[in-house]
This record gives sequence, C-alpha cells and structure tokens, in this order.
Amino acid sequence: MNDWLRLKLAGKNDAEIRKTLEKRYRNYIERLKQERPPAHVREELPELIERGYEDIPEEDMVRFHWWGLAHDKPKIGTFMVRVKVAGGLVQPAQLKALGVIAREYGKDEAELTTRQGIQLHWVHMSMLPEVLASIEAAGLTTCGAEGDTVRNITGCPVAGLSAVEPFDVMPVIKEAAAFFWGAPNFSNLPRKHKYTISACPAQCNAPEIHDVALVGTIQDGQPGFGLRVGGGMANTPRISRDVGVFVPIGDTVEVLQAVTNAWQRDLRYRVSRAKARIKFMMDDYGPVGVRAKIEEQLGRPLPDGVAPEPTADADHMGVHAQRQPGLSTAGVPVPAGRVTGSMLEQLGELLDDLGADARFTRQQNIILGNVPTERVSEVQDRLAELGLPATKSRAYARSIACTSHRFCNYSVAETKGKLDDILGQLTTRFGSEQIGDLSIHLDGCPHACAQHWVGEIGLQGTTAAVAGAEERIEAYDLTVGGGLGKRTAIGRRLLRRVPTGQVGIVLERLVGGWLTARDERAQAAGYTFGDFCTELSDEELLALATSADAAGGAEAAGQADVVLHVPGPLLSLVAGADEIKVSAATVGEALAAVAQAHSAFAETVFPGGRVAEAFLIAVGDEDIRNLDGLATPVTPGTDITIVMAMSGG
Repeated sequence: MNDWLRLKLAGKNDAEIRKTLEKRYRNYIERLKQERPPAHVREELPELIERGYEDIPEEDMVRFHWWGLAHDKPKIGTFMVRVKVAGGLVQPAQLKALGVIAREYGKDEAELTTRQGIQLHWVHMSMLPEVLASIEAAGLTTCGAEGDTVRNITGCPVAGLSAVEPFDVMPVIKEAAAFFWGAPNFSNLPRKHKYTISACPAQCNAPEIHDVALVGTIQDGQPGFGLRVGGGMANTPRISRDVGVFVPIGDTVEVLQAVTNAWQRDLRYRVSRAKARIKFMMDDYGPVGVRAKIEEQLGRPLPDGVAPEPTADADHMGVHAQRQPGLSTAGVPVPAGRVTGSMLEQLGELLDDLGADARFTRQQNIILGNVPTERVSEVQDRLAELGLPATKSRAYARSIACTSHRFCNYSVAETKGKLDDILGQLTTRFGSEQIGDLSIHLDGCPHACAQHWVGEIGLQGTTAAVAGAEERIEAYDLTVGGGLGKRTAIGRRLLRRVPTGQVGIVLERLVGGWLTARDERAQAAGYTFGDFCTELSDEELLALATSADAAGGAEAAGQADVVLHVPGPLLSLVAGADEIKVSAATVGEALAAVAQAHSAFAETVFPGGRVAEAFLIAVGDEDIRNLDGLATPVTPGTDITIVMAMSGG
C-alpha cells in the first residue's frame, strides 16, 4: 500500500494529503515549477545570456526545456532546439525558413523526430532569441516541445489526402494544438504528455504507445473517435488500452481536457517522476476506472464505443493517388531522419514550384503532398538530386534512431551511424528486396526515444567491460519481436551487452534464420521477422544468435545479481559503467557497494549513506520512498534505477 492510500484510509482529506506528501516527497521539478514557472524563462533569456552560460544554474537549464531547448553534448554553451509541427504538416515557406536557420545557426544540420517534428543543434546560447523569433515568424513554435507539457500532437501524415481515410482529422489536430500548446493550465503536468489523433485505417501514427490516442471511426453515421489511454516506452513499456467510449468529433478538445485533468489533478502522480506518466494511472485504475475519472471531470457520461483495430500495415512510402483527382503523395525515406539546412531550403523551393506541401512522419521520413500526378517522376528525380532517393530500401524507411551520443547527454552509444552501418551490412548480405519491411529501432539509452521496445529488432545502447582493459566499450542490449499495428507487441530482451563489433554478426544470423524459414513457406511475403520471433522460443533464438563465432562476449538477458542503472550524465562518477552488478539484499546495500567502489559516486549521489536530494531511486517502476526506502529488499535480477530529479525533458 502506498503512502497516498495510507493517508486516505487514515481519514486525511486531499489538502492534508497534499501538504504531507509535498513536504515529504516533493521532487525538484514539482517545487521548481511552483516557485519559478518554466514558461517565464523565455522572458528571462536576455538576462541569462548576459550572465554567461557557465554561471547559469542547472535548474534554469531545466526550465529551458519548456521552450524546446536542451544542452547539446558536450555542455559548452550550445543547444538543441526542438520545433513542434502539428501533425507533421509543413508548408514550403516554413521548410525554407527552417533550412535557413539550420544553415546559419546550426552548422547546416537538422534531424526529423519520431514525433513528426524537427530539431536543430549547435545553436549558441547568445543566438537563442534570434532563432526562436525566426521559428515563430515562420508560423511554428518550440513552446512545450519538451518539459511537463502537451508535446507535439501527431497524426497520420497523409491526413486529408488519403483515399481511404473516413474523414480528415488535420483540422482537429490544429484545433487541439491551438488550445493546448502554451496553455498555462496544461504546462504544469506531472510529466510529459503525448497525444495522437488519426483516422488512418492502418493506424500508422502508433496509437498503441501514446499517452492518449484518438482513433477515428464512424459510429451511427457520426464521425468521432475511440479513446485509448496509457501507452508509453522508457524503462516500463506499456501498450495503451481502450477506454470503451466514443468521442464525437465536436467534443475532441473537451474530452482531451478531461483526460488530462483526470491525471494531473490526481496528486499521487506528482509524488515521484519515476511513476508520474498517465500509463501508471491506467495501471492503477484500469480502463473502467479511468473512464469513470474522465467522465467525472467531464461532468457527463460518454457514449459507449470501441477503438477500431488497424486494418492494414502502411507507412505511406512510395507514390499513392490522393482523394483529390490528379494529385498524389510521394513518400521518401530519410535514413535516421538526418537532413541538412540546404536540403530543406531546396526542398521548399521544389514544393513552391509544385504547389505542394511536406509532411514529416513518425518514422523520420518525408511525404510530399498534393504533387501533380503527371510530375511524380520528375519529382523523384529532383529528390534524388537532393540526396533523397526514393529507391532506398524500405527497411531504411521503417527503421529509426534517436539523437545519439553525439548530442544527447543521456546516450551512451552511437545510434544514427550505427543504424546506417547495420542496414548497409544486412542489405549487402541479403539484398534490399529480401529484408523488405524489416524495422530496426536503435536507442542510445533507456529513455527509448526511438521506441526500441516495438521494433522488430530493438537495440539499446549500453557499455561492456573487456577483460584486461581499463575502459569499457560500446555495446547494445538486443530485443526482438516488437511491433505495432496488426502485430502489436513489446519486444523480448534476448541479449545484453553485445559488443558493437559483434552486433552486425548477431543480426545477420537472426535475419538469415528468418529468411530461411520464410523461404520454406508458401506465403513468404507475409511472414515477418516479428512472426519468426513469435514462433521461436528465447532458447532457440539465442542458439541462433550466439553461435561460436557470433557470441562475442554478449550476455543472455537473465541476471544473477542486482543491477544498478546509471544515467548518462553520471557515468563519469562510475568509470563509464551504465549498469553495475552487485550482490545485495537491500537497495541501501546496493548503493553502498557502488559508493565503496566509486568515491565520486559516494560524494555526489550517496553522501553519508543517504540519497542526495537531486536524485530519486526506483526499483522497477516504483520509487523506493513508496516502498521501504533504503531497506527495500532486492533479489537477483532486480533492476535499481537512479532517476535524476532535475531531468525535465
């Protein structure tokens, strides 16, 4: 029983519970948001710039997140700037503006994100006011791109164009964005909050892994949505669950408010950032209880309904006729989402010439919309000249990678370059037609921004010790069998700490086994790598993956010790080890063992045998303050995670 329930059963009212819990547990971010509202940091930028980067306290850097700004790595005064793009839809002038900003302020680099947005790097702190003003002049915003806010609202990238979409949801996405983005009542949420809204029959927008998903349907002749709640990734992946209601299209924003208020007004989700996302509310209450909380906020019952299942698997790559006669969409892969400012400028010029627009996808690709059908071939030639050939293997279009350790302070491994290497190796070995729609998701840390849990192949960066060597090497944990859409599944962790030089060999063996099994079947084209992994046991997959010449030091996923997970910014305290195995019976013993081996860790994280205020400790997904504190018992295989209380992204 957690402390909230103990106090409730003891007869305390909500105000008394709030006061008690805030005094006992209130984390840095909750206190910071009350004392110094992050949205105000935009007004303070000139003063902070004048003070100089080195003299700005970390809490102000956290407040920057609410404006889509985060430290680039290394921390030398440059920033990532994340831009929200509602539904991924950008006009030619906006593309050109983004290109100019990237070229002039960001070393001509940019990245498409898994939330249909775009982010820049290398922006010097002194240039932030100019960059933000230029983004806003283009009709875009960074407001709420990070922090405890409603993040970029995603949807089907061909909304309004698809010939099979029952109704156009782009106006709904724009209405929701206009209401929630920057709204004070929705800028102090317990944690980040992600909406997706779509009527795509294929559900290409991944409603399964969103906090709140509206899934388009027609009920009794009326357009509206089924409602799913509680999806999410990170250390505790969850698939969203159907709440069992129908949301008429005209009630969309009102219902989104009710869902979000049901969560943010429940004070238990402000106690620990380790267990603050709405997926934990779904864990606690279930679909029936969540529906009751939503309807309580709404003040009326919602009609019964069912969120429809996906009818196909589609990413909208290639050329497709639109519902508008004479026009087509043209999807082009953008490997790992990497583009240049010059490329964006030239693409904007091309779109101007065509009278077309562009749509960013959650798989970090670009779809051109409203292309005159008779000019599609010409467009593909011009895209190839820009470095965006439509002939790239479909696996490149379906695979994604996070920002990587080049820029991200949490990442401990290369992702974008590694993904390119892996796909190149598999394409050379088997051919692009053979590997087909294979999806590989590559993350640099447990935050899972690239959603490695739902890739057919998922890789999460880590480090590994090498016998006789002082420095640890880059390595990856391997999950297999994840998927979305018609094959929704959380992947199974198969191997831990595969050395980077062995990853390609391990994957060649697994993919080779899949292709051999597929060739033995009559309907080979429909037999996916995910299907292959579902049919085989972990033992069979391990035997295939870790043959003598491919084992390479990788560890099976099982654990014989307690494992302490160390976030990227703290690696210097523990000689670069992001996971430390210890023998311990309690959390306190585990932390003490690490502190004894690493004096810097003891001074920073565990001074005097107590957890420093800047950190939280979780066992699984539960804050130890809701358990037995440092006396919380642990057994072999238990995961203990250090959560940085100042982490606001």
